[in-house]
Amino acid sequence: MSALLNGRRLRATRPLHFFRPDGPMPDALELALTILAELGPAAEMLSELRDRVRRVEEERAAERQRTGGRVHGRRAVLAQSWRGQPASHEPRRNLRPRIATRSPWARLEALLRDRAFAVDYADAGACWKDGAAAVFPPRTYWLQRFASVPIREA
Repeated sequence: MSALLNGRRLRATRPLHFFRPDGPMPDALELALTILAELGPAAEMLSELRDRVRRVEEERAAERQRTGGRVHGRRAVLAQSWRGQPASHEPRRNLRPRIATRSPWARLEALLRDRAFAVDYADAGACWKDGAAAVFPPRTYWLQRFASVPIREA
């Protein structure tokens, strides 16, 4: 971001360990960062960006002051084990992403529909495994396509 704010170009060099020395990739590339005209005057956008970044940095500094937290420097980051993992866990949600809706009634209806499907599918699967005639519920795509099982009409 400092390159954008200070009008400098970004320069990236090709890593030696990944690309062939005589390969088609260039040794280095440069990229000039600009503000799109659709966003307004560049000077105003850069000023607003600086203000917003400063505001967030001040909020985080106040939070660290309040909680006693600190920012890790380069040495501390490099000293961490590559096998490390967070000691805390993110809280689990009550809503599952597969059935999410603002309406509790629509959610309940979807949950009941899925539960009925699971029961019908398990019953049909048990019959099918026993060699008896089985008709699977609608939405049984894989077995219909690859095992040619009969599907009940919706």
